[in-house]
Amino acid sequence: MRVVLECAREVTPLFDALIAEDEQKLRYAYDQIFATEEKADSIKNNIRLAMPKSLFMPVDRRDLLELLDFQDSIADTAQDIAGLLLERNMKLHENLQKPLRLLVKRCVETCEQAALIIEEFDELLETGFRGREASRVEAMLAELNTMEDETDDLGVALARNLFEFEDEMKPVDVMMWYRLIEWIGDLADFAEKSGNRVRLLIAR
Repeated sequence: MRVVLECAREVTPLFDALIAEDEQKLRYAYDQIFATEEKADSIKNNIRLAMPKSLFMPVDRRDLLELLDFQDSIADTAQDIAGLLLERNMKLHENLQKPLRLLVKRCVETCEQAALIIEEFDELLETGFRGREASRVEAMLAELNTMEDETDDLGVALARNLFEFEDEMKPVDVMMWYRLIEWIGDLADFAEKSGNRVRLLIAR
């Protein structure tokens, strides 16, 4: 999750470079995202290979695999965003720059909140997913859900702004930006799903 978070955080300088029309910094952020996503993939695969299939574990193997998949989806989505931005010569309408920055910022913060929750995993294991630690993580999960709801609202507002200026943009650019808005929101969505998987472990 720490490596996945590195990947998500690179989305911010990626869009900063796009808005500044700095091709060199855009390429650098792209390269960082792809390299970090590859590192995350390697860690994920190593965990899968090392995870026992028959021995008793304190948590269900399937739950851990799903948790890994949701984390991996954050890195994959960051990679998709970077790929589209670099493959197409994307331009952003000036009026959309501020709401886009707000959306990216909040989505990355949601990933950071999910990472904080995952950092508590060892403590949860030690306490059997019960007691004061579990209550503390439940509060963190509630905050994660609130943050993800906020990203939904920001995404809807940005999409509305996009359609306000669609007559000043090429139709294909409008379509691509709408897709990017969805993908940015997916960062927060997969972060929330990672947290919800931890919530399920606590509930069990």
